[in-house]
Amino acid sequence: MVRNYADRPVADDALDRILERAQKAPSAGFSQGVSFVVVTDAERRGAIARLADEDEYVADGFDPWISRAPVHIVICVRKDAYLERYREEDKGGETGPSATEAGWPVPYWWVDAGASMMLLLLSAVDEGLAGGFLGSHNLEGLSDLLGIPDDVSPIGVVTIGHAAPDRRSGSLARGRRSDTIHRERWAGSAPSSDCADAPEGPSSRP
Repeated sequence: MVRNYADRPVADDALDRILERAQKAPSAGFSQGVSFVVVTDAERRGAIARLADEDEYVADGFDPWISRAPVHIVICVRKDAYLERYREEDKGGETGPSATEAGWPVPYWWVDAGASMMLLLLSAVDEGLAGGFLGSHNLEGLSDLLGIPDDVSPIGVVTIGHAAPDRRSGSLARGRRSDTIHRERWAGSAPSSDCADAPEGPSSRP
């Protein structure tokens, strides 16, 4: 994540390629409930920065990365796109297991939005640019500012631009955990005799 940008614009063709790739993220049932609001206008970017209390952030010694970023891409999700898709006959119909929100132990609209976010960030790097992410939970008023419909939820803002030196997050001092990879089972390898008797698990995706 980069939290400072040089005073250089992002080329239109590079931005188009980034957005094209982001639309190829996984989509449960090909519901295509993820959408993007692209903001390049300086005044509107400044308004988003104010919603995020950027002045307080700068007062703590950080750079004004939100207002400096030449591109903001707001990732949005429409939950009903998934519910409507899974009420179709090939996905179970009106009374199927995923026809209501309660039928989604893992709400894949959030999963798909996260996949789109990662593609935005990786695509920015592929273009020789840098990206950061700002969650929408601290951006009250964002939907009104950008005219986002009531049934669409903004999950956050990906900032994109040419990287400049920044003050790194203090959280990085924690270092990387070494216990995040588990092979075969969470605690060690599974005995071969267990494998034949293991119950068949549910599908990994609706």
